[in-house]
Amino acid sequence: MTLVIEPGAERPQVLADLFGALMRVHSVSDEERAIADDVEAFLNAQPHLDVRRMGDTVVASTSLGRPQRVVLAGHLDTVPALGNFPPRWLEPDDPQVRDDVRTAHPGERVMFGRGAVDMKGSDAVMLYLAATLTDPKYDLTFVFYDHEEVAAEKNGLFRVATAHPDWIQGDFAIIGEPTDCGIEGGCNGTMRFDVVTHGIAAHSARAWMGDNAIHKAADVLNRLASYEPQDVEVDGLVYREGVNATLISGGSGTNIIPDQCRVHVNYRFAPDKSIEAAKTLMMGSDTGAELGNGEHTATGGMFEGFGIEMKDESPSARPGMDSPLAVSLASLVRERTGRVPLAKLGWTDVARFSSIGVPAVNLGAGSPLLAHKADEQLPEGELELLADILIRWLS
Repeated sequence: MTLVIEPGAERPQVLADLFGALMRVHSVSDEERAIADDVEAFLNAQPHLDVRRMGDTVVASTSLGRPQRVVLAGHLDTVPALGNFPPRWLEPDDPQVRDDVRTAHPGERVMFGRGAVDMKGSDAVMLYLAATLTDPKYDLTFVFYDHEEVAAEKNGLFRVATAHPDWIQGDFAIIGEPTDCGIEGGCNGTMRFDVVTHGIAAHSARAWMGDNAIHKAADVLNRLASYEPQDVEVDGLVYREGVNATLISGGSGTNIIPDQCRVHVNYRFAPDKSIEAAKTLMMGSDTGAELGNGEHTATGGMFEGFGIEMKDESPSARPGMDSPLAVSLASLVRERTGRVPLAKLGWTDVARFSSIGVPAVNLGAGSPLLAHKADEQLPEGELELLADILIRWLS
């Protein structure tokens, strides 16, 4: 087992050791088995925890008879490395420390490497809490799950919520996504779909015998280019929406008029909208496009008249900041950091908890602006700050 707490070690050293051990395990999505094994072994070594596992998702819970239960969840997978694995600690004067990180955290060591921010720093703090908080104010459930960075149907939290919803039930949940140790409430929903144009194949020397599907995609791109991002206020927090092309493909040869073109579109929608409402805005209310059921013609919305094939969808989540537990946590975070709650602009698994009636917020170590970047890095002090906030609130 690589995850251990050395007897007599002070909290900063324990946090750094756990963080370093997690960082050294390669855990790109689809390759989480080794890190899940380490986490399971570490949690099984804590006698006050009941540990269960489904696939590469590990759930550990206390059974202290407290009147309320708090769930703390973090994903174990990362996106692929970009020259940033294996990880390494950078000393404060190392030129690879980003200027913004050095300015905000002068004199601190910095962990450089894939997953530092998203989100092994928060995972390390949660493992520390799981091992050391033996007499908390609330019963606690810790969830370390796989496949967060890929398609929704693979998500370990989704699979546990479907097969064993009782494992993750609680009165409040915290997702350790990077937030600079502030609270970010709710999340945008997301959907991905292909907008498809069709034509007639022909030899490019006799182009008039065909119908160019790629040229038809110009109208799709024009609609996307003319879209203006919208700010939407929900329960006092402001979310920004966006509709963007992220991939385009078409054609089968350099001298063939293409008979099909696909523009892959990602719509990020505010938590005032359900998936159904978001679909209506993109393709009309009765198009019938669902995951896995092929292509349908949009009956309305932004892409009316074009073919639509759904690829992925995840619901939004309202902020949930009216929960008494959220109010008390936000008060402590503001006292400790001066930060007020903000809207989470990306999609996170707070939506999973929202869908089963558990209020949830995002609270984690590191800057969300550094997630997935080649120079992803986390200052050591963020671990101590997050641990201090959570220990004070949970104790």
